[in-house]
Amino acid sequence: MSAAPHIPVLLAEVLTALALQPGDIYVDGTLGAGGYLRAARQQGISHAYGFDRDPDAHALNADLAGAPDVTLVHRPFSELVEGLADHGVTAVDAIVFDIGVSSMQIDTAERGFSFQTDGPLDMRMSQEGMSAADFVNSASEEEIADVLYHLGDERASRRIARAIVADRPFTRTSELAGLIRRVLGRGEPGKDPATRSFQALRIHVNDELGQLDAGLEAAERLLRPGGRLAVVSFHSAEDRRVKNFLRDRSGGAPAGSRHQPMAVSTRAASFEKPAKAVRPSAAEIARNPRARSATLRSAVRTSAPAWNQTGMGERV
Repeated sequence: MSAAPHIPVLLAEVLTALALQPGDIYVDGTLGAGGYLRAARQQGISHAYGFDRDPDAHALNADLAGAPDVTLVHRPFSELVEGLADHGVTAVDAIVFDIGVSSMQIDTAERGFSFQTDGPLDMRMSQEGMSAADFVNSASEEEIADVLYHLGDERASRRIARAIVADRPFTRTSELAGLIRRVLGRGEPGKDPATRSFQALRIHVNDELGQLDAGLEAAERLLRPGGRLAVVSFHSAEDRRVKNFLRDRSGGAPAGSRHQPMAVSTRAASFEKPAKAVRPSAAEIARNPRARSATLRSAVRTSAPAWNQTGMGERV
């Protein structure tokens, strides 16, 4: 992995939201470079569990593997319940998710996440399964266009998909980025034309939105009453999912209208009203430009049963 330093985004704000206390059990669902986990250990917690599906993240945190108060788990955060059960843990006090690609993954050309440097067209966080090259070289034009449009907000998705199918196969990031630049021209000032498409492919290859949905439900099941959840996201689709999840689980679902009957939840709120969304300060963005799109959402668990223990919240 890249030796470039990793700067945890909104670190102070995340620690404030988690309100860690001595003796707490803390879970980092997206270990990465271990920035949040290492800071959490300074708060007097009893044990920290670090989850990540990327083997490089575990190698990067090898110094923590032997610590008596740390357990590293090679699983995606969608499997928090199962991963913690393997260690006899069924309830925890604090959970954090830092959603999306890490700085180390972006900065390592061999991982294929970035169009800034040439590398294999890979993008797999787990380093297993379908790669970005596999997808663009085998999917239909319609499938590629749908991914680029829905996951990357790419308005020229059909033109790009048509060009990909006509020019494939692709094996290198520079090849695909070059094609997209030719299709779109110069694009927006200060933004590479390939940005949206690469983002969409990465989200699709890693099923990031599905993983997020499962991870939020797992956190709901695991947090004790009074437990804290903090989620940092960098993409509008991710943030929207977190916002809607916490809104619904706290009893804040939108009221109906005269055109549509009001949806009334039969479930007690499993989270208190979420805290106001937090975004990085100008000073943090100046120190770490990659923080500019970050949003932190957090909420406190109530004593009500988790909705997903018997399925998603029923509506009547």
